[in-house]
Amino acid sequence: MRVGCPKEIKNHEYRVGLTPGAVREYVAHGHEVLVETGAGAGVGADDGAYRAAGASIARTAEEVFARSDMIVKVKEPQPSEWVQLHEGQILYTYLHLAPDPEQTKGLLASGVTAVAYETVTDDRGGLPLLAPMSEVAGRLSIQAGATALQKPNGGRGVLLGGVPGVLPGKVAVIGGGVVGLNAAKMAVGLGADVTIIERSIPRLRQLDDIFNGRVHTRYSTVEALEEECFSADVVVGAVLIPGAAAPKLVTREMLSGMKKGAVLVDVAIDQGGCFETSHPTTHADPTYEIDGILHYCVANMPGAVPVTSAHALNNATLHYGLQLADKGLKAIVDDAHLRNGLNVHKGKITNRAVAESLGYELAEPKAVLAA
Repeated sequence: MRVGCPKEIKNHEYRVGLTPGAVREYVAHGHEVLVETGAGAGVGADDGAYRAAGASIARTAEEVFARSDMIVKVKEPQPSEWVQLHEGQILYTYLHLAPDPEQTKGLLASGVTAVAYETVTDDRGGLPLLAPMSEVAGRLSIQAGATALQKPNGGRGVLLGGVPGVLPGKVAVIGGGVVGLNAAKMAVGLGADVTIIERSIPRLRQLDDIFNGRVHTRYSTVEALEEECFSADVVVGAVLIPGAAAPKLVTREMLSGMKKGAVLVDVAIDQGGCFETSHPTTHADPTYEIDGILHYCVANMPGAVPVTSAHALNNATLHYGLQLADKGLKAIVDDAHLRNGLNVHKGKITNRAVAESLGYELAEPKAVLAA
């Protein structure tokens, strides 16, 4: 199979779908790899590194899309890329379709087979291709929140860790999954006063054991959300319903009860955001203010640290990517976890959460693949 890797074109996205190390693995499996010139510049990998790994270099993205049987990317295809996808081609990348009806229409019209990193599962019920970027985003959320909290950046002017004789800043983390755990680790490391709000009691017990009393844990209710948001300097939205749009847990009305200059960091923005007042921002212009509350809603947070995040992502995606390259659609037929990752196939939506979020009829993956 010919595997193509175009350069990412989303605003300030520096990651790359295939590192030179990953290319070597595809080549070792007998596949041809075509990489767009400059695709790895953001992670310090020049065209020479890709040639040494066995890849061919394409001068344009158009060449990559036209000549490849499978496209491996990082972020969802942009409008100029939708029209280059075609039936019989496999797209393997993050998609986040639930809050993005236009991208969904573009993929359906192309006839492509699209496997979304964020809905591929594992034997433990986890999301192994989403987890590494959730770890990165969770840790970055505290760096972003702490920076936005500084007075010159529009924040309250609070140091999260405090100093002797002055109380530390308060951080509320909504959601105790991978993002929430990593956000709490970073916040605790800075010396902040941290509370995790979570609706799973077994998960609350796990978090309590992990942190051994260094964080507060609260069961998620409207009252708990209000109390913690009103007292927090930084609120991290770390909510995830796999494949579906994120629930709006912090309303605009709640902003009036928060401290002026407090910061909301919405890590769920890829799935539409969990704050009612959230809308996507970029690394070039990451924050905006509503009702005195600063919002940080960058939709590709890990893109800010591409060397770390691209290698972490490739570590996770390589196994399934090789299955797709080795076996084509049969890999999806044979592997239930890859079938869970299948979101679009030949003009049909094949993921239940996406179909329900956008109002499409669900096509069962096994049925459409058999056809």
